[in-house]
Amino acid sequence: MNLRLHNSLTRRIEDFVPQDPNRVTLYACGPTVYNYVHIGNARPAVVFALLARLLRRHYPGVVYARNITDVDDKINDAARQNGLPIQAITERYAAAYREDMARLGVDPPDVEPHVTTHIPQIIAMCERLIASGHAYAAENHVLFDVASYPDYGHLSGRSVEDMIAGARVEVAPYKKNPADFVLWKPSGDDLPGWESPWGRGRPGWHIECSAMSEAHLGDTIDIHAGGVDLQFPHHENEIAQSTCAHGGRIFARYWLHNGMLTLEGRKMSKSVGNTLVLHELLDLYPPEVLRFVLLKAHYRQPLDWSESALQQARATLDGWYGVLRDLAAVPAAEAAVPTEFEAALLDDLNTPDAFATLAGLADAARRSLGGADAAAAKGRFVAAAGLIGLLQQDPEAWFKQTAAGIEVDAARIDALIAERNAARAARDFARADAIRSELAAMNVTIEDGAQGTRWRVGA
Repeated sequence: MNLRLHNSLTRRIEDFVPQDPNRVTLYACGPTVYNYVHIGNARPAVVFALLARLLRRHYPGVVYARNITDVDDKINDAARQNGLPIQAITERYAAAYREDMARLGVDPPDVEPHVTTHIPQIIAMCERLIASGHAYAAENHVLFDVASYPDYGHLSGRSVEDMIAGARVEVAPYKKNPADFVLWKPSGDDLPGWESPWGRGRPGWHIECSAMSEAHLGDTIDIHAGGVDLQFPHHENEIAQSTCAHGGRIFARYWLHNGMLTLEGRKMSKSVGNTLVLHELLDLYPPEVLRFVLLKAHYRQPLDWSESALQQARATLDGWYGVLRDLAAVPAAEAAVPTEFEAALLDDLNTPDAFATLAGLADAARRSLGGADAAAAKGRFVAAAGLIGLLQQDPEAWFKQTAAGIEVDAARIDALIAERNAARAARDFARADAIRSELAAMNVTIEDGAQGTRWRVGA
């Protein structure tokens, strides 16, 4: 089975052939840490960490880098509004991002470069671009000369004129061309800054990723990934400056872009006020429910976030965890990830097909209860779910949590059930019914069966 990926640069699905099978390189654009991220920011983190996990199954060496942007005008504004030092803002929200990603089951990257620790590399890249005629200094700025790179616009497929109009590029008097973009800009005393050949200043947004990728992954990387909203101008500019800084060598061989999230059919936008903060959602729903929804649709397609999608995800996971609970007495046999499941993921991360296969494995495990194939069926089901990062909890613990994933007072519930069973044994059905009603008021559903009385939170 070969990995196939949709390359945004060529606009077609291609076989993935790394430049060095012993060191596969993957770079994904990370967060700007000025606040908690919204649920849309979580999608690329989940998707491309899954890609890294898949790559590790097929190649002996994988280096996955995901950056932290910790110098930015939005950070400066947040620090000013909160009356805090800039570093206090960046450290707080970088830590929150890592914590939220861990709760969501996202594997940490191998490398997590911060912009502020790569200023010398950024300055050096600016100097090389100036020396080669692809950038120029003007009024304490350094700007990339778009006219010096004929292939500018190839990734997004738009003309320079269209991109200028669409991006509302600032036309400054020190620019040779309205499309020229900033690599370095001056900083006042109230802003973070570093000494450079062009005066005290700070990097522009786009140069950061090029310099950090070069520092940790080399001049040419295998895969560059991020949201489709970054395709222009960020990724377009990365290609231009990296290619020119590296003497024309290819910057990234495969470009992957995930689709955007909508909320109940509407584009998420801070200006509209309909963004959903991941940190808050993690306190409202079990993290696996959020992960399920983020992976259910194909990564290149738009994903509509809705309460009904969350409810459907919870219901599906309840069913799958129910299978594991019914098979609790059966040890899962050691099993490889089923071929058909991994084949779906190798087909450009086709998670819809993978989920359909996982549902079939759940049905097979359910039918195996009491049969000779139960351990093997459970093993295949667990192996597939584990690869995609689901069914990572104990089944009993899964059912004994609230909708927000918070554990309830299990000891009290167990005591009430024991009292109810004693009342039933004593034929005190009025008391037994009263206890059932009390449990129902606590949003606890009880199920009497051959294995005794089980309970779970929710209807």
